[in-house]
Amino acid sequence: MSGRKRLFTYGTMIFGFGLAGYLVYIGLSQFTWDQIVESVRAIPMSNFLLALLYCAGSYLCLTGFDWTGVRYVKNDLAYPKIALASFVALGLGQSIGLAGVSSGAIRYRYYAHWGMSTEDVAKIVLMSGMTVGLGLLVLSGIVMVANPADVAQLLRISSSVSMLLGGLCFVLAIVYVVLSGVLRAPLKIRKWTFVMPTVRIAILQIVVGTVNFALVSACLMELMQATENVSYLKAATAFVLANIAILVTHAPGGLGVLEVTVKHVMGDQASIGALVAFRVIYFFIPFAIALPVSLVTEAVFRARKKRQGDTEKTSHPADADPALTASST
Repeated sequence: MSGRKRLFTYGTMIFGFGLAGYLVYIGLSQFTWDQIVESVRAIPMSNFLLALLYCAGSYLCLTGFDWTGVRYVKNDLAYPKIALASFVALGLGQSIGLAGVSSGAIRYRYYAHWGMSTEDVAKIVLMSGMTVGLGLLVLSGIVMVANPADVAQLLRISSSVSMLLGGLCFVLAIVYVVLSGVLRAPLKIRKWTFVMPTVRIAILQIVVGTVNFALVSACLMELMQATENVSYLKAATAFVLANIAILVTHAPGGLGVLEVTVKHVMGDQASIGALVAFRVIYFFIPFAIALPVSLVTEAVFRARKKRQGDTEKTSHPADADPALTASST
């Protein structure tokens, strides 16, 4: 990494953490600890369980992000391995921040261990990022067309413009699929070549990406519905706008940005308890599971590598010690 890139990366991280800290302070300073605890306790267990179910469905969809990427590079790696790499990478990366960089590094550790090249891993990360963008694009189109009044009010545009933008989102997704069918010439990015995915993979990206964000929106809605009558479309609108804000600010895990944006969109319908519970369910719990899983798999990788090294030394003792060869002659 060059000096400028390193400076940009570290500067972005510092800015993101600083912004997150400031927004968390702004968001929580108006509440006491007892008020926050009481607000969380007001959420019925049934809502918690449904929110957990939606969260699990989202992380299952996220494994599809990696699956499409692995199939794109024409690798037949088994799904359980793909799911392991995806969950650990995103369970950690989404909380650490700069998910494209952090989760990409974790993915490289797993996929390289299973024999993939650096170029293949880079393509998998790129395809995963495209799936994120496509899913967010299509869900944005849905909320702009189906809920133009709220979007228009929040973005200070007319309802007709909101519907026009929503239609444009759908058109862009369709163009991506069409290009996947007709544009077969490879594109060169520095020393790597990139070709459009097949139409089947492109459609899978759109479906999996959209369903993922739809499930996350449902998770958020379920927690807010514990105290208020919140429509799914409004919750999805809040989540889409929050994700756009997160992409712009690079705050780690969207910390503070997500909560402030959703609160701005939903007003009093988004209780502090619902926002805290969503943060715990969608970010903290997966992180708490992914961290020990990553440590265990790292230990397994190291042990396996050590056994392979010992086996090679046993199989080729002369190669391990040239002096033995000399003495035998």
